[in-house]
Amino acid sequence: MANDVCDEFRCSPDKVAHWQGKLPPLKDVAATFKVLADETRTSILYLLAHEELCVCDIAAILDSSVSNISHHLRLLRSQRLVKYRRQGKMVFYSLDDEHVLALIDQAFIHVQHKDQL
Repeated sequence: MANDVCDEFRCSPDKVAHWQGKLPPLKDVAATFKVLADETRTSILYLLAHEELCVCDIAAILDSSVSNISHHLRLLRSQRLVKYRRQGKMVFYSLDDEHVLALIDQAFIHVQHKDQL
């Protein structure tokens, strides 16, 4: 039998009572992680954490098509992870705010910590 599973299945009534009905709304949090679960989108966020870029630059760096990168950027914008600004005919993307950078930084710290174990 696996060591990471209880040998007996008995609930702790006090713990259950404490938490039932008290979870905060997590739907939007789960949606954010779902968007982040794609390697192309996390690559885009990594790049934008370092500098503002246009779609063409991102597509060239990631060896992808402009339409593919545009699709990913739309999803990232819908979750308020990136923002854009227009300069003439050019559109430049950047991270929406410092919270997005904190998410990326924490993910890197977590991965590096796991590699050290």
